[in-house]
Order: sequence, then C-alpha cells, then structure tokens
Amino acid sequence: MRRAPAHLKRPVVPGVLTDYELRAAVESGVVGADVAPVDEQFQPASLDLRLGTIAYQLRASFLPFRQTVRERLSESQVDFTAPELFIDQLSLDDGATLQRGQVYLVPLMEALKLPRWLRGRCNPKSTTGRLDIFTRVITDRTLRFDEIEPGYHGPLYAEISPQSFPVRVRTGTSLSQLRLATTDDPTLSDEELSILAAEVPLLYTDDDEPIPPHDLVLRGGLCMGVDLSGRKTEGIIGYRAHPNPPAVDLSKVAHYDPSEYWEPIRDPTRNAYILEANRFYILTSKERVRVPPELAAEMAVYDASAGEIRTHYAGFFDPGFGFGDGTLRGTKVVMEVRARDVPVLLYDGQIVFTVKFERLLGKPQRVYGVGLASSYQHQGLTLSKQFRRSR
Repeated sequence: MRRAPAHLKRPVVPGVLTDYELRAAVESGVVGADVAPVDEQFQPASLDLRLGTIAYQLRASFLPFRQTVRERLSESQVDFTAPELFIDQLSLDDGATLQRGQVYLVPLMEALKLPRWLRGRCNPKSTTGRLDIFTRVITDRTLRFDEIEPGYHGPLYAEISPQSFPVRVRTGTSLSQLRLATTDDPTLSDEELSILAAEVPLLYTDDDEPIPPHDLVLRGGLCMGVDLSGRKTEGIIGYRAHPNPPAVDLSKVAHYDPSEYWEPIRDPTRNAYILEANRFYILTSKERVRVPPELAAEMAVYDASAGEIRTHYAGFFDPGFGFGDGTLRGTKVVMEVRARDVPVLLYDGQIVFTVKFERLLGKPQRVYGVGLASSYQHQGLTLSKQFRRSR
C-alpha cells in the first residue's frame, strides 16, 4: 500500500527527494500546477515536467539574468511580443510541430515555491536526448540553465530546439525532469564510491562479470567508456541521424521505421571511429552500470579538455537503474553524442563521461524496473521508444 505523503520538512541529513517526498512537495505547495500532477509524472527520484499550452518561437536562446523571463520577452507585460526575440507563437492544445534548428520557449505547467534549504536541477528525459531535442529549463533571474536556486519562487520554462528531427509535441508532453535536493551536497566522494563498490558492484562487463573496485576509474565520479566493438550488437557500433528526416510525433511508441531516420554504423576494423563534425550519433557504453535503490545518479561530462564532443543530453539515472530487484547485472548507458566544430576520433573503451552518485532522503515507493514500467531497463544499443526495435 502506498504511503500518504506527509508535510515536507527539512531533513537532518543531505539527500535527493524521492517520489514520496516529491508527492509531499506537491501537497505542501512547494511544487504547484494549474493542473494537478498525475501519477505517471512521479519517478523514483524526479518529477516529469509538462509543457503548457503555448510555444513561443524565438530568434535566439537567452538567459533572463536580472529580469524575469516575461520581462525579457514582453513589451506590454501581457504577452511575449518583444521584437528583438519574438517571432511567432503556436498553440500546443492540438499539437504542433517544432522545426529543426529553431528555438522555442514553452511555459511549463509546474511552478515552484522552494524553501531556502531546497534546490533544483533539471535534465532532459531519456527519450528527449535520444531524439536530439536540445531542451533546457529556465527560471526567472537565472544565470544558468537547468539549475534552480534555493528558495526560488516562480514559474518554469522549457527552451526547446530540435536539432536532428522535426518533433510534434502537445500540451502535457514531458521533455524534462526535475530533481530536488538539499543544499547540503548529497554526492558520494570517490572514496565513498570505492567503499560502496567493494560491497555492491557498480559496473559489470558484457560477460556478466563485476568490475572489481581496484579496476574502477574514479575522478569526481565513476568514469565510463564508449563501446566501439560491436560485439553484442551484430557488428553495429552506433547510429547516425539522417540529414533530412521526417518528423517524429512523441506520442507514438514503436511506430517509426528506424531506417527512415537512422544509418547504422558497422564495426570498424581498428576499434576506432571518426565522428563527423556537427552530426548526431547514438552510441553505447563499454560497461554496464548499476544504481542501488538507495541512491540516485547523474551523467556528467568527464573532462571538457578531453575532446570537443558533447557526450549526452539526458543525465538522470533513477534508483534501481541496472539494478532492479538486485539480480540485474547492470545496464548499458546509451549516449547522445555530437562532435563540435571538428571531426573527433574515438577509441574503443575511451572514457567519455562520469556517473555521479547521490544519497536519497529515504526509500522510493517505486524503484526503476520494479513496480514501475521502464522503456530502457534492459537496453543495449537502443533508439528512443518511438522507433520499432529489431532486437
């Protein structure tokens, strides 16, 4: 039986809010919405954010800096008509197609009234990243995308810029996730990760063998590499987006033929591959990661000086990812990769990202893959759920 949420109180230890505390945050008014959040929005350690009714097409991305978003975009303070940014507006009530390379701003259904001890962080959902939809959340008077200051009171906005595919969205579509955490940092140190890995394996090989703690690379998180072997994927090491594909309706599942959108990349002869500049790729990790149910995790850039590539869009891993009921021996991480400005040569096993682990405030009511439907718990080299799967 699901516990009834209690009033949200300041905890005595640092941690990330679970679905239980997130429900309490909604009931307490910390998270508000004109239309009450539905059960499907509550993930084990995050809340899905929903698009509102209007998308504003803009000339450029922006940060509001010392003003509210509305002040930046409005002349009349009634609607978004400032000529230096505003182009057009689209109704999302019946759905609208967002075009590649364009910038859109959508007020979200959810708003926040955070206490001073609580901060927020946003990331695109997995499906959003795999469709190369560049999505970031903005708040009033912010200097940074996707980060929400402690004590923030105000609306939330999604900046959306499809890069590879035109995408059809509608009111209520979720592209981003919100994770709330205490201002005291709940991130595990490398030393704590090493101790944890000795008790509970965090990485496995493709042969179901745990990678021992002394073989882990820990540098501000758990370092992971890219798999260019094609060993478990019939010689396919990744997918590259076609340059001029049709639109993708995000409401459709297992609907589209992948060949109309993606080019499979076959196993290279020397376990290396050159990424073309400004092309979008789907690759997978060398290792399989596990997130124990008492922790949450997030992908992070390994080292900006290690190469001019963007290795991911979507970053949150829920408690239980690759772990399930404890019998699952890890899950591959699917990476959304884009080389910036110049071609980049990647080698099989080359470290391209880290995974940071965070403590939770409690035990989630539902764990990823256990009592909660999951599209990617057993994934390998997997495209987004809109495409039909051949394996």
